[in-house]
Amino acid sequence: KRNATFVSLVRDSDISGILQSIEQVEKRFNSIYHYDWVFLNDGDFSEEFREKVQKACSGNVYFGKVPREHWGYPDFIDQDKAAAVREQMKNDNIIYGDSESYRHMCRFESGFFYRQELMLNYKYYWRVEPDIKLYCNIPYDTFAFMEDNDKQYGFTISLHEYETTIKTLWKTTKEFIQENPDTVNKNGLMQWVTEDGSRYNMCHFWSNFEIADMDFWRSDTYSAYFDYLDKSGGFFYERWGDAPVHSIAVALFMDKNKVHHFDDIGYWHIPFNNCPLVNTLRNERQCDCAPADSLLLSGWSCTKEFYKIVGYSVP
Repeated sequence: KRNATFVSLVRDSDISGILQSIEQVEKRFNSIYHYDWVFLNDGDFSEEFREKVQKACSGNVYFGKVPREHWGYPDFIDQDKAAAVREQMKNDNIIYGDSESYRHMCRFESGFFYRQELMLNYKYYWRVEPDIKLYCNIPYDTFAFMEDNDKQYGFTISLHEYETTIKTLWKTTKEFIQENPDTVNKNGLMQWVTEDGSRYNMCHFWSNFEIADMDFWRSDTYSAYFDYLDKSGGFFYERWGDAPVHSIAVALFMDKNKVHHFDDIGYWHIPFNNCPLVNTLRNERQCDCAPADSLLLSGWSCTKEFYKIVGYSVP
């Protein structure tokens, strides 16, 4: 076993959804490996939640409460301005546009989950959200795969972001790069996120599924980048998601050979799925999904472009 854990940011109200996810993960993978599972909450978990979850997991289970300073407004944020933005986004019908807790969540997943006391014990994590499906058996240790092949970031689905939620994210990123030019990895995925370096093409890894190495998030470069983004206020004055933040950071600061697409993991999170395209693999792994539905084959996906840049062929 490797130094790794599952991690889920949930509340008591997510109990049925997270139990479904745990059941999927246990059935398809963890009943063999018994990896730990960390549950984080900005509030307190009830006794009932703890008992049910503990029963469902085959590994050690830990519950953590997110400290206030990781889930709230930093003092440099003008809360009236933030409230006006939420009102405007609500009128514009932007998904989660008027939600405060969604913004705290995105900021937390961008800059703080890997700093939680419980998470400091681990190097790798696999992020799991409520109500997911794993369509196929996973007959190998994904964490061992990451470590043995020197991979730092693994994903199943990539797609385009809604531009309205991240209007100045790329502009702010470019300012950071101008001030810190040596942070950019020359062998990175810059061309995956930008056509010509000037505009962000909205491509991002869908971060509700991530298997990654927290040493990357804990690095000086990413820490400086997150702090820079945070100070700009975009998590609150716009609606920056953790997925584009993680993805841009991976694309700019990580060697592209350390990024892995788990094309063999069948995964669903509303409304998209990844289904292995290779027939023999689907049979071997007892998949219950249809490859025709896989987002990889649609224009929404950015994964084919990722394949081109890293020199894979589409399976």
